[in-house]
Amino acid sequence: MPPDWLLYLITDRHRVGSRGLHVAVADAMRGGVRAVQLREKDLPLRAFLPLAAEIRKLTAQMGARLLINGRVDVMLAVDADGVHLRSDSLPIRAVRGVIGPNKFLGVSTHSLVEVERAADDGADFVTFGPVYETPAKVRYGAPTGLDALATVCRRARVPVYALGGITRARIPEVVAVGAYGVAIIGEIMSSRDIEHAARTCLGAVRHATSRRSVDPG
Repeated sequence: MPPDWLLYLITDRHRVGSRGLHVAVADAMRGGVRAVQLREKDLPLRAFLPLAAEIRKLTAQMGARLLINGRVDVMLAVDADGVHLRSDSLPIRAVRGVIGPNKFLGVSTHSLVEVERAADDGADFVTFGPVYETPAKVRYGAPTGLDALATVCRRARVPVYALGGITRARIPEVVAVGAYGVAIIGEIMSSRDIEHAARTCLGAVRHATSRRSVDPG
């Protein structure tokens, strides 16, 4: 099932300050975000489950997709729209068998081999990166860069979202080399005006994809 969004917001409650995650996500959706990955990996299940239920209610009210990072059980419990896996976590084929064909299944990837494996095993889309240097992805090593992203996008059989250090200014160049869309954490979550940041990022990716569709080649 192909994703129906260009901007994929990944949450990080540690970046939103006193506003709280619920308010931050609501502001982002008011700015046009229509897909949210709940990725509070340091929360224990007893705290993560009620948070997921709260965010699920919010996304349903505002017409956005909600994907749960890593926890198929939580996804099922709150009836989220899908799940997002690491490339080395639960087997993708097994997860697809559990969630069925009508839920989204995204996979984080860091190489062409991982992208191809995810597509073979039933992923609907992948995030690829880190394209640029970013503290959130430092454990994955050096940035992949635009050349690697271009190669992956050219050969991938599923939509590829550029991830890692994505700013509003960098959106045109990742879309120009073939990214289907962008996955963003800090540029939106850390902003003093989340609604405005979401709106400007979404506007940038829409503009970039529209230019790609009319440019020669």
